[in-house]
Amino acid sequence: MARPAALERRLGHHFANSALLEQALTHRSHGAQNNERLEFLGDGVLGCAVAEELYARFPQLPEGKLTRLRASVVREEALAEVAETFGLAKYVRLGEGELSSGAVPRGSIVADALEAVFGAIFLDGGYEAARKSVLLAFHPLLERIDPEQPAKDAKTQLQEILQSRRQHLPEYRVVAVRGAAHRQSFEVECIVAEAGLSATGSGTSRQRAEQSAAAAMLDKLAG
Repeated sequence: MARPAALERRLGHHFANSALLEQALTHRSHGAQNNERLEFLGDGVLGCAVAEELYARFPQLPEGKLTRLRASVVREEALAEVAETFGLAKYVRLGEGELSSGAVPRGSIVADALEAVFGAIFLDGGYEAARKSVLLAFHPLLERIDPEQPAKDAKTQLQEILQSRRQHLPEYRVVAVRGAAHRQSFEVECIVAEAGLSATGSGTSRQRAEQSAAAAMLDKLAG
């Protein structure tokens, strides 16, 4: 794997141990030496860095609003959006099974890889290096934050659209669970019966898979 120097520049971090970055960009479908553990670590680093930044930016906000703001920043859709600006998808290594389902990695895979990258930076350069990278990556999103109107996740948006149309709320159904207990992948179907529509999404947790399915349903409703 060629060293992705352009990605390092975008992240604001040059890896002393390039193997960490390589692992962060390796999906579990590619092999045993993958990014799942780094994703777990990066999720914590990302949450801490964003919480610290929001705490400093909005000293007047109570805990509840800060929690909702953080959730709007670190949700899967936001991670995928940030990853897209970095062109992260072209660096992610997939196994044959994932490659057969499409040339471009799914949004959930790219979002997970971004978290793993932050975990890798933490191991390579410490918390301060990881925090700086998070803030650099999320700067445009953080600047757009309206503390009175946190960004709504896909499930909330879908619910509000259906309520405005006086339709029943969507049904979410788990259609598949793959992998060992400690590294499962969920596939969820979102059903809007009155519109005769269904859409599927996947993620490393049921919640993420539901959000992915809701986002796919929003695309169908918009189309």
